[in-house]
Amino acid sequence: MRIQQNVFYSLTLSSFMCAMILGPGVAHALPDCSALPSHATVKTALEDAQAKMNGGFGLHMWATVVDRDGEVCVVAFSSLVDRGEQWPGSRVISAQKANTANAFSLPGLALSTANLWAATQNGGSLFGLQFSNPVDTAVAYGEFPTLHGDTDGSDYGAVSDPMIGSIVGGVNVFGGGLALYSEGGTLLGAVGVSGDSSCADHNIAWRVRNALGLDNVPFGVGTPGDNMIFDITGNHNNFASNSGFGHPECGVGGSDAADNAAVIAVCPLGDGPTAGCT
Repeated sequence: MRIQQNVFYSLTLSSFMCAMILGPGVAHALPDCSALPSHATVKTALEDAQAKMNGGFGLHMWATVVDRDGEVCVVAFSSLVDRGEQWPGSRVISAQKANTANAFSLPGLALSTANLWAATQNGGSLFGLQFSNPVDTAVAYGEFPTLHGDTDGSDYGAVSDPMIGSIVGGVNVFGGGLALYSEGGTLLGAVGVSGDSSCADHNIAWRVRNALGLDNVPFGVGTPGDNMIFDITGNHNNFASNSGFGHPECGVGGSDAADNAAVIAVCPLGDGPTAGCT
């Protein structure tokens, strides 16, 4: 009996060590991102979009792109200096937003993360949605950082970001996440943007999607498509949204509704990446 136990423990230890060695290689196998833009293309679009008037504080941004299965294809940031020029927490939030917009959009109905705010508050039709599908922190930060060389976060936002090739999960219910639709209306995945007020995040994501030529939204609850809906009245404890899919103004500077309207005016849905939106 003792011999059998020793053999069992030896096999278990060996299996664990193999998982330690092989696990990251398997977890970070690259997804098929051939239909989605490259890291360089996303980063350029993000840099250009962030440099425009979007409302908010004018801060640098993170962007994540996921495919239709929710696997991360691109993680990038807008600063030309380093990752420390963006809010560190916004890296994973951008991935949450991309995951959410992809997870709750369909070929015939696009829902942005901004469209989910009112519906997920207490008494809303989707109350509790934000607590489903939690973030996989092992994917978000790297389960075995010493094995994939990311002991200090130096890969964050690079082509070797530890989220690449895995599903990070997470549900986010404020502005910044948009589904990506090809010219033929095929739903390819989503982009998530974070790093400023949630209203500015949405505007920058809108510009990025336009620049990528993936804003051929078939239908949405907003005007147009999956745009933000500013119809919240009252306060958080006693509010109403006429549409049921409203988002509060962020209260940074001037009117968030006016800032959004200005962006949408120069970035109409489906007008293509050469129309001067960014």
